[in-house]
Amino acid sequence: MIIFTQKSIKKGLFSRILGIFSAFLAILSLNGCSKSGASEQDQMIAYAKSHSINYTTDASGILYEIITPGNSTHPTVNNTITVTYVGTLMNGNQFDAGTITYALSQLIPGWQIAVPKIGVGGEIKVLIPSSLGYGSAGAGSSIPGNSPLYFNIKLSAVK
Repeated sequence: MIIFTQKSIKKGLFSRILGIFSAFLAILSLNGCSKSGASEQDQMIAYAKSHSINYTTDASGILYEIITPGNSTHPTVNNTITVTYVGTLMNGNQFDAGTITYALSQLIPGWQIAVPKIGVGGEIKVLIPSSLGYGSAGAGSSIPGNSPLYFNIKLSAVK
């Protein structure tokens, strides 16, 4: 025969409440994880729509629009490229611009995916998730960690 005392009832009730609370916290943390990835994609889509970018979604997660396809000479990661570009955060702040010549393999993964989609003389608009940009570390004081990025890139040479 089980005898329920006030002490055993309180102990059982406390255990049940603690279990429910733990389950609630686990659900909240799972929702938090899924929302952070979705919100970055949502930011990129909102930016594209507000800037009239008719994007295509690459399997990697980048969004891009080829403005001018360029000629038949497309770079690979083994090539050195010369590009003129403008880089912007999702809040509209421009963080960089210029003309550079670099081995494509030395640039962020998002560029390694996007730039080969155009040939010499081509132009592409690309939105890059932070995982294919500068990740959680960011870059200097101008690109915070976990920042999706927008670039307008014009490819002028491939070597």
